[in-house]
Amino acid sequence: MTDQMTPPQATTSETPDQFVVEEPAVNHEIAYTYTAIGFEALVCMFVANGLGRILIYRLHEHNLRLIVADLFFFICLGCLMLGSFIYQITRLGYLYRRRRHVALNRDQLESVYDCENPQSLIVLVPSYREEECVVRHTLTSAALMEYPGKRVVLLIDDPPRPSESSEMRRLTSARKLPREIDAMLRGQEAIYVKELEEFQNRGRLSFDSARESRRLAALYRQVAAWFEAQAHAYPGEDHYDALYAARILLEPAREHRERAHTLEELALTATLSPSEATHEYRRLASLFSARLTSFERKRYENLPHATNKAMNLNSYIGLLGTRLREVVETGRLHLVESGSEPPHLVVPDADYVITVDADSMLLSKYALNLTYVMGQPEAARYAVVQSPFSAVPGSPGMLERLAGAQTDVQWIASQGSTFFNASFWVGANALLRRQALDDICEVVHERGHPVKRYIHDHTLVEDTESAIDLVLRGWRIYNHPERLSYSETPRDFGALVIQRRRWANGPLLIVPKLLWYATKTDHRFAKLPEVFLRLYGLTSVSSAIAMALMVAIPFMDNQPLPLVWLVLAAVPYYLLYARDLERCGYRRIDVLRMYSFNLLLIPVSIAGMLKSLRQALTGKPSPFIRTPKVPGRTAAPAIYTLIPLLAVPWLLSVAIIGFVHSGYAFLAFGSVNVAALLYALTVFIRLRCGWDDVRASFVARFSAWKGERTAWSAVGGRSLDVSRAQVSLRQRDPEFSDSRARQKIAS
Repeated sequence: MTDQMTPPQATTSETPDQFVVEEPAVNHEIAYTYTAIGFEALVCMFVANGLGRILIYRLHEHNLRLIVADLFFFICLGCLMLGSFIYQITRLGYLYRRRRHVALNRDQLESVYDCENPQSLIVLVPSYREEECVVRHTLTSAALMEYPGKRVVLLIDDPPRPSESSEMRRLTSARKLPREIDAMLRGQEAIYVKELEEFQNRGRLSFDSARESRRLAALYRQVAAWFEAQAHAYPGEDHYDALYAARILLEPAREHRERAHTLEELALTATLSPSEATHEYRRLASLFSARLTSFERKRYENLPHATNKAMNLNSYIGLLGTRLREVVETGRLHLVESGSEPPHLVVPDADYVITVDADSMLLSKYALNLTYVMGQPEAARYAVVQSPFSAVPGSPGMLERLAGAQTDVQWIASQGSTFFNASFWVGANALLRRQALDDICEVVHERGHPVKRYIHDHTLVEDTESAIDLVLRGWRIYNHPERLSYSETPRDFGALVIQRRRWANGPLLIVPKLLWYATKTDHRFAKLPEVFLRLYGLTSVSSAIAMALMVAIPFMDNQPLPLVWLVLAAVPYYLLYARDLERCGYRRIDVLRMYSFNLLLIPVSIAGMLKSLRQALTGKPSPFIRTPKVPGRTAAPAIYTLIPLLAVPWLLSVAIIGFVHSGYAFLAFGSVNVAALLYALTVFIRLRCGWDDVRASFVARFSAWKGERTAWSAVGGRSLDVSRAQVSLRQRDPEFSDSRARQKIAS
């Protein structure tokens, strides 16, 4: 149970980490975690003793109904306590990794520039009806990410012939964007490629160390000025834009100026060697060497058209290393291998593939860090090396802030899982080994055409499913313990529902694969921690069910439960969670808001699980629904507003029943749950927005029942379009009252 990668010897990190813990503090956190685990184990023994006494009492009474109810309660309580233990154990694994981790130094990171033929790299950005500004951030960050000779491909999944003019404008913009960024880079690249050629010509005659040092310093200052000019010219509107300017543009600019200062000092002593100068010129020539293109699989009849991200990626990965021609067969466009004919499209092969969602950003050292790790001999069986995404800091809305906080704390648990070799692939961004993808590739048929499927799409969590497929074939997944990527979190309740429901829909279907791995693998007992953590990760939705039952079941008997011990069992978890929130840049008080946030998401998680069960029974997969990224508000289905609303009086009655039959402790517990749910309704959903969503949902259903497209609404004296009702948020939701605010109501 150790980290699978021996950390290389290095100095300080060049990439600031949002969760930075100095060495003494790491030891303190380890001690706190051990104390919490010990305290919780002790409390669990007292809880088990108390609950056991109650069960014996029930047996003596021969009350079958209460015996079944108590056993059900014990199981729910066990699920919650297990989740607490898992969090503490993975936190401990993260801290051990953090204590041993030594960031790569500059020589290690930039060793790729000394290779004559470095491993080839391609960056794939799947996109579906994304806003231009979101895609621009992602493409630019990938293009400016340091790695020589990389290619960046935008995989446009929009319908190639949209019927609406707005969709056509968005598609045209997506097609133009890679060309615009590529043209911007070509002008800069030409400058530094020419400088490299002139240096090589000078080197054949003589080498002047001081002169080359000064020349390189001037070039690095020129590069820094270009980055700074891009940042100052960028029209920042929100925290996402602010992060883009600060981490993608200004941070590299600062590093280039520091490199220029170092080279100027070397000029004074004339100690720059010819090999060091060659290294610097090569690095400069590669800073703007990325080639950007786009690809649309849906234009071609013989490529897969399944509406999910996995098949979008599979379509292009299957074309790597081929020469292709466009041909028309039976009136439809096909893409076939050119053979001896001149090709229309040449797709170079790649040793490494980076996949990144269109709403993510990669820092400049992302590829250098991950490819160095994957290139080490001990990493020969690493299929995926990733830096799980962090939330974009500075969220103005409370819901987005809490969703980001949950993401950042989950990053710690993900890092801890690597300590036990139990990591899952996180699909938002990752570096993939092409050889591993070939190992799990299978050929399927869609609409009569053969399709290579690398990333499996049997479920909506294609990354999790593919992770188990890789593990079954002896590959490993490694989380690099530095924050090198950021991704946008849902800005409103509607988008959050779509995202979290999709995440909960599928993991249960992967459990049989994991159990097969557990029974067929060698060293079964040594891998028990890995299998156990993976199994909990796939079945963690059970915690949502357990929490729902715990807060919603009234205890209608005179045998008191040891509630004080139940509360004490939760204390270590919430104390550690509060510490991690603070160290991730949030406030400790946010742990109370997180409790409310999790209560609100219980119906969403259960809905996702039920969709998984439906797929298991019927064999029909749920449709893939992407998380909306619109500059306004996405409406939530009415049921996810009505359930919390109707739960408030129910939980209040449960609190009163608990008080009557079991005392003040249950009244306090029920009152806390009522208050938390009311807070969620007013802050996360917002009552007015919830009312608009419920009303629009009922209007849509009524209108569909009547066979009409549009129903008239009394609000504002105008019609409510079912498919896209425009309601001004500027008047009703100050949190989203920017110039682009609008509401999108999903029928």
